[in-house]
Amino acid sequence: MFSLILAFVGFRYLGGFFGALLGFSVGGFIDRKIFVFTQASAKAKSEGRRLTVDDLFQDYKQRSSQSDIPNILMALSASIMKADGKVVKSELDFVKTFIRQNFGEQNATHYLQTLKHYLDSGNIPMDQICEDVKMRIQPEVRVQIIHYLFGIAKADGSVSESELNVLNVIASMMGVSTVDFESVKNMFYRNADSDYKILGIEATATDDEVKKAYRQMAIKFHPDKVASMGEEYEKGAKEKFQQIQEAYDNLKKSRGIK
Repeated sequence: MFSLILAFVGFRYLGGFFGALLGFSVGGFIDRKIFVFTQASAKAKSEGRRLTVDDLFQDYKQRSSQSDIPNILMALSASIMKADGKVVKSELDFVKTFIRQNFGEQNATHYLQTLKHYLDSGNIPMDQICEDVKMRIQPEVRVQIIHYLFGIAKADGSVSESELNVLNVIASMMGVSTVDFESVKNMFYRNADSDYKILGIEATATDDEVKKAYRQMAIKFHPDKVASMGEEYEKGAKEKFQQIQEAYDNLKKSRGIK
């Protein structure tokens, strides 16, 4: 409960995605403490004895990592990096930069070890991880996670079909809408209708619908919303905003919209 509440507070008042992650992490810590205490108490009571410090510590060790946001991001990152059957240096460098800029140089080694664990693992529990994200994290933040994962896929110059399939599955399991997924996808994986898809509309849209869609997307992805989230997030937001502007400019030119 506290993870949901503080994730919303962080998203609203601390600057979008990273603020939500921070709030979620703090709230998750509180939730885990409450859950651990409740479970440990019930266990001790069933055994007819008093609750001990060791009871709490053992339960905490078993459950402390279940809602660790950086851990979740490393698992998702590994899934994309493994999607096409090979892990390339450009993808690893992208994730390293992300870790250092958003979680600090002092934590980089730990999270890179976590990433390696998932890369070496033959089975990443994506359904459980994505369900946890879906239940706990705001829709806008989930879209930002998909954008980050597309960044990994595109780090080697192109998004492969296998990477796209994994991204689509992750987005679906996290509850990201088809419109939002298609908008982000077409910023990395372009085709003839990409300008329309980036704006979240079809090629049959009227000129007024094109204008309205542009205004909505420009507000949704404005860089100011992630100004306090770190350089990497701000860079991604600026890229999205620029591509939204370019898509609209292309459609204005082709349609003769004034």
